[in-house]
Amino acid sequence: MDVRSVPRKIAYGVIGALLFALLFLATFQDRRENVGTSQAEIVVLGDSIFGLIRDETSTPALLQALTGKTVYNAALGGTSAARRSSDSRMDCPKDSFTLAGLAKAIQAGDFGVQHAATIRESNTECYPEVINGLETVDFSRVETVIILQGINDYHAGIPIDNPEDPYDEYTFLGALRSSLDSLKKTNPDLRVIWLTPTYTWYTAAGQTCEEADQGGGRLADYVEAQLQAAQEMDVEMIDVYHDFYPHNNWEDWKLYTFDGIHPNEEGRKMLARRIAEAL
Repeated sequence: MDVRSVPRKIAYGVIGALLFALLFLATFQDRRENVGTSQAEIVVLGDSIFGLIRDETSTPALLQALTGKTVYNAALGGTSAARRSSDSRMDCPKDSFTLAGLAKAIQAGDFGVQHAATIRESNTECYPEVINGLETVDFSRVETVIILQGINDYHAGIPIDNPEDPYDEYTFLGALRSSLDSLKKTNPDLRVIWLTPTYTWYTAAGQTCEEADQGGGRLADYVEAQLQAAQEMDVEMIDVYHDFYPHNNWEDWKLYTFDGIHPNEEGRKMLARRIAEAL
């Protein structure tokens, strides 16, 4: 080995490290300069019921048209209210995109965990763009946060509640309570509205949510628990489970959904109207 080359290699290494650091700081600064610049008056958090369709026919876009308020759609398909990886706790990347994870990031004003997370599941391509936009929202100026979660908690069999810890973020109600607490600490004047999950049909299995139990109970159990928790915590509720989608006949799933779960265009219009009426 030529010892004369050692200082040169060290110099190259130092220069490379400095260039990387400068690039990182410039990128970080650009991102931070955009934080808190959005004029959103309503922020929507939730799962694919709000987040799967993101064009002008989406429920948040229709809600904006109906209310004249600027609505930011921060719903992420496939997410739940609760954190899911109780074994690894905070180590699961997707946990940062749950309602519990996002509410913590909103309170801290720091979405670094979400930016660092790598998700390779289908229908998550919009995650980075949504988080970039959410990071720019000035929550001190947001009037209302609308939350629709629960269907994926039900699908995953997440426990509904933990009597020993009402704020356990690995339970459905614990995540809702914890998220409400984080959002209110961010902006005490914030109006927070919970929506129940909608009635669902599982067309491949030939079952409805009244029959299917994924391990944590039937969907109605989650809904009833959420309604009770909202009453106890004085949270506004919009019930889109009871007396919303007709479901007397099996074929009713075709009226307002395109697959038994996700609302079709008529279903999205109906959801937007119901929310606008509440607002």
